[in-house]
Amino acid sequence: MKRRGRSIRPKKRLGQHFLHDPRHLRRIVDAADLQPEDVVLEIGPGTGTLTRYLLDRSGHVVAVEVDERLVQLLRETFGSSPKLTLVHGDILSLDPGALIREAVGEAKPYKVVANLPYYITSAIVRHLLESDPRPQTLVLTVQKEVAQRMVARPPRMNLLAVSVQFYGEPRLVHTIPRGAFRPRPRVDSAVVRIDVLPEPRVSVPSPEAFFQVVRAGFGQKRKQLRNALAAGLRLPPEEVERMLQEVGIDPKRRAETLSLEEWARLTWAWVRRKDGQDAPARFDKKSA
Repeated sequence: MKRRGRSIRPKKRLGQHFLHDPRHLRRIVDAADLQPEDVVLEIGPGTGTLTRYLLDRSGHVVAVEVDERLVQLLRETFGSSPKLTLVHGDILSLDPGALIREAVGEAKPYKVVANLPYYITSAIVRHLLESDPRPQTLVLTVQKEVAQRMVARPPRMNLLAVSVQFYGEPRLVHTIPRGAFRPRPRVDSAVVRIDVLPEPRVSVPSPEAFFQVVRAGFGQKRKQLRNALAAGLRLPPEEVERMLQEVGIDPKRRAETLSLEEWARLTWAWVRRKDGQDAPARFDKKSA
C-alpha cells in the first residue's frame, strides 16, 4: 500500500489487512455512536484510514500500533494533532485504562474501535474486558466466523462466547467482504458491537474461579461434562457427577449447551466444595 510516496508492505506475521472501503469505515464509526466528548481507544490503526473518521467524530483518539513503520506513517499523516495520542506498543502488554489517563490527564470512560488481527482476536478481547476500568463499548472488526462465535447461544456456546457475554452484550452489526481489504484476506469479516455491562452478567465467587471452571468444561469439549470437568479440575468423576446433579445439570451434557447461569451455579458449587462446604441444593438469584 502506498502512502505519501512510500510503499508499506503488510506484514503477514502481524495479520495486517488494511480496510480501505469508505462505506465500511463509515459504518464502523456509526456503530460506535460517537459523541464529540468521547474518548476512543483504537487498536491497530494501520495506515490511518479509520483513524481519520474517529478524529472527526470524537473528542480524543488513543491509537496503539505495534508496527514501527506504521507509527512513523501515522505521525507523518496526522502531524501533531491535539486530538490524537499515538502509542507504539503491543496492546496485550499495555494497560488500556492507564493509556486513557495518560492521554487525557484523568480517568474517563472510553470506547474501543479496532480492526483486530485474526490470530490474536480472542486474547485482545479478553484483555480489554478484564481491564480496569473496562471500556463502555467495543466495536470490533473480526473474522466473520469469530463474530458468529461471540454471539452464539446454547446449545452452540464456546469459550469466547462465554467470555464476551459474561461481561457484555454482543451483537453483529454488518459483514465486510474480503475485497474491502488490502491485501485481500481469505475470509470475510464482520463488525461486532459489545455493550459492556456495569457488572458481570451473573454473580460468581470471582471471575477467576468462574473461568477456571468454564475452561475446564471446554478443555475437552467433545466429552461429556462429567469427564471434561473431572480432567480439568482434577477431581474424581464420581465427585463431579454428584456436584453437577446437586445444581440441576445433567452430567451427560456437553459444555456448549450450558447457559451462563448454569456455569455460575456450577462455579458456586465447586468453590463451596473446594472450601470444604457442601454445595447448597438451591441457589437464589444473587448466586446465579
